[in-house]
Amino acid sequence: MIVVKFGGHAMSDSHGEFAQAIADAISQGVEIVIVHGGGPQIGAALESAGISTEFIGGFRVTTPEVFEIVERVLAKEIGPAVAQSLCSHGIKAVSISGRDSGTLIAEKLNTLVDGSKADLGLVGTVIEVNPEKIQTLVTQGSVPVISPVATDALGIHGFNVNADIAAAAIAGALEAQWLIIMTDVEGIYRNWPDKGSLISEISVAELQGIKSTFADGMAPKVQSCLDAIGAGAHAVRIIDGRNPEALKSALLGVGGTLVFA
Repeated sequence: MIVVKFGGHAMSDSHGEFAQAIADAISQGVEIVIVHGGGPQIGAALESAGISTEFIGGFRVTTPEVFEIVERVLAKEIGPAVAQSLCSHGIKAVSISGRDSGTLIAEKLNTLVDGSKADLGLVGTVIEVNPEKIQTLVTQGSVPVISPVATDALGIHGFNVNADIAAAAIAGALEAQWLIIMTDVEGIYRNWPDKGSLISEISVAELQGIKSTFADGMAPKVQSCLDAIGAGAHAVRIIDGRNPEALKSALLGVGGTLVFA
């Protein structure tokens, strides 16, 4: 079982190269679960609606007004579009919302990766994953395409969950062989923006020791690596989603930054 977090620049194309890489892996007998992001698309929708947004510690501050657009874009637009693209490449794919399916249960996130407190609004941290819907789809030969929107424990309120963190929770619950995180850089850099500081492999223990040095969008990605392995995933690989060959290589266990237990 491999969980792929699909996001970054790769999502701005027609999904064709992504779909082909997934199809090739499935033809080799690999079971795949996809969790998608949608930051650029959400940003464009908010701008179109005249709603300003801000980020704190790599997380989008989510008011009720922002959340309404976030959920629509993720669960009603991006998820179905990714699933349709996969279907057009001969893959049986089904789009589901982490909230509507009851897969992702979350509570309000109040603490950033560096440990500082922040009010992020309706941003959630996953406290439970119900993998039954995912497992049923996989057993039926489908590829689940999951939107990172969660419900609270009572099933009343919704939360916007960072896609990397949602993917980590799902990978842990499924005890995935790998979690592959597609992003806009080649991996984790020890001293960003020094391109020569790219880390090829790093243990969870070492990454835990330096996680407070990461900022912006990389902070949640680093935390998601730690969370995924802590929850049961065997390893995590962060790759450059802008490079079509990177996903093909990652599905074979090569490239990017490998985080291991």
